Amino acid sequence: MAQLTPQEKVMLLRQHEDGVPWTRIAAESGVPLRTLTRWSAKYRAAPTSRGLQRPHRADRGTRRIPSELVEMIEALALGCPEPTAAFVHRRVGDIANDRGLTAPSYSSVRAIIGAIDPGLRTLAQDGDTAYRDRFELVLRRTAARPNEQWQADHTLLDVAVLDKTGAPVRPWLTVLLDDYSRVTTGYTLFLGSPTAEQTALALHQAINPKTDPAWPVCGLPEVLYSDHGSDFTSARLERVCLDTHIQLIHSRIGVPQGRGKIERFYGSITTELLPHLPGHIPHGTNGEPITPATLTLEQLDAIMEQFIVTEYNQRPHSETGEAPAHRWGASGFIPRAPAHPEDLDLLLLTAAATRKVQRDGIQFASTRYVSPVLAAYVGEHVTVRFNPRDVGEIRVYFNDEYLCRAIAPELAAESISLHELQAARSQRRRDLKQQLRQRRSLADALPTDTRYLPPAPANEEPVPIEEDPPPHGLRLYATE
Repeated sequence: MAQLTPQEKVMLLRQHEDGVPWTRIAAESGVPLRTLTRWSAKYRAAPTSRGLQRPHRADRGTRRIPSELVEMIEALALGCPEPTAAFVHRRVGDIANDRGLTAPSYSSVRAIIGAIDPGLRTLAQDGDTAYRDRFELVLRRTAARPNEQWQADHTLLDVAVLDKTGAPVRPWLTVLLDDYSRVTTGYTLFLGSPTAEQTALALHQAINPKTDPAWPVCGLPEVLYSDHGSDFTSARLERVCLDTHIQLIHSRIGVPQGRGKIERFYGSITTELLPHLPGHIPHGTNGEPITPATLTLEQLDAIMEQFIVTEYNQRPHSETGEAPAHRWGASGFIPRAPAHPEDLDLLLLTAAATRKVQRDGIQFASTRYVSPVLAAYVGEHVTVRFNPRDVGEIRVYFNDEYLCRAIAPELAAESISLHELQAARSQRRRDLKQQLRQRRSLADALPTDTRYLPPAPANEEPVPIEEDPPPHGLRLYATE
């Protein structure tokens, strides 16, 4: 029988007042007849529902176990490694018998262990780091406007691509995310360990205006928030932030909670994009792709940009309720631009070796770059800086001062990467060598050219060829 509330008890008693016999009420409700008569007596003495409430124990909420045993149970339960409740029950029972106290029951011991503060148990058994990650308050600072704060981080992608030799390798992804709108401001894909150069290239793309109108994000952030990686703490990045008036802030060492927003973006990449690509590496496969890798790094770069620009930046974010790209530009603010864009190129773009200005321009990566400004610097040595994503143009500096932009006429009409340029040159060289081998094999198969050989003399006896005398051997005698 389920326990009845005082109001339900009153309703049963009022049925008897209306003439229903007790036996019938007991049969229909399942309440024993003696219980109904007892309730009726209580209700007549105090005709309110409170008179039918169950009396509470006077010691309710207090333990009847001596406090010293409670402290022993808690002390034993906080041991490391964590003991079982049965072990604690036996130990406390032995101690209670030795001291002449009543040993607590197993259920009481379990109840006391279960009532220990979870934070205290985690601190005792798992240490400071586990307690900090689970129970310490985290101040999630939210930016109030676009470009107020950007986050930067790296991750090793769960997909394999083909390197220059055709071997499958896992690429890295560097991403910059706007804290206010959650829009992706810039990124870079690369092979090998993260470096300051890769971070600088991602920041260069994030700051400069994009050629795709669907990706309007640009400008300088007020704060750049990153971890303590060597590439983020490099002198090069510090100089970039100093010269562009960006405040560089690093998270606490070993405390990644403040970068949760960018980790959420990585989760979207891992679950929504990578499983659809060849060479995907699911968790639990020991780094082995479930399908053969067929994409190059450049192909993955194009797919990544399409996903970021057309999908991630355009769909409503679950936390803000707005599409990141729309939220970034909805306020109509004017992004802060570098005072001298060429200074940003000097700091961010990859620097090549010094080149000498020739009469026909600058030769770099087996490509000729020209600019009218170079006419006055023929014979001078200049520094060339370029963007590996696009070698259609280079930046030229003279004595660390920006000089001009030089373009390759055959490449300037389209964007082409340095890797693509090198691959095209290598393929052309291989094709030419194949043609050369074919031509040489054909030439070797031709008959011997006898046009200008002197004719053999007629009616002339051949000169006998003298044979070499046999080698001297040991002379044998019959008498030996």
